Amino acid sequence: MKQILDFLPLLVFFGVYKFYDIYLASGALVAASAVQIALLYLLYKKVEKQHLITFALVAVFGTLTMVLRDDTFIKWKVTVVQFLFAGALLISELMGRSLLKAMLGKEMPLPDQVWRNTSFAWVAFFIASGILNMYIAFNLSQEVWVNFKVFGLMGMTLAFTVGTIVYLYRHLPKDFKPQDKQK
Repeated sequence: MKQILDFLPLLVFFGVYKFYDIYLASGALVAASAVQIALLYLLYKKVEKQHLITFALVAVFGTLTMVLRDDTFIKWKVTVVQFLFAGALLISELMGRSLLKAMLGKEMPLPDQVWRNTSFAWVAFFIASGILNMYIAFNLSQEVWVNFKVFGLMGMTLAFTVGTIVYLYRHLPKDFKPQDKQK
């Protein structure tokens, strides 16, 4: 259910864009993101920081896009989010406190070097995807950018996630057995 909620704002943005314009789509994105936060809280009694940060940025950049009638802001939002995630991972590694290990370390007992490599790989991915977003947003048509934002970034992220999972599983101890969470 959480994964469906993660895609809700993006799908609403895409649908409204296809039938109307970028400005109404930006407003719909803000509204759908607010609904997402409310549903996450109602269903799970908590909202993760990444959702709150993303919502705050969507609210600011989406509102600026609507009020000023300038799509530059919503285009920048994608890169800002990517760079913030890259920065958070990088800073946590430089401080010796891996965010990825903190999130997944209990389920996947891996050496610190594996978590470090994974974090730096994601830092590189977020930076590269943020730069690619800027190139597409400001050098190609708005429609190409929207399709990239919805399908390109989603596909890239999914592929990188699968690659990460394969990498992590290769480094698990031979006797590793996933914990049964349905006790």
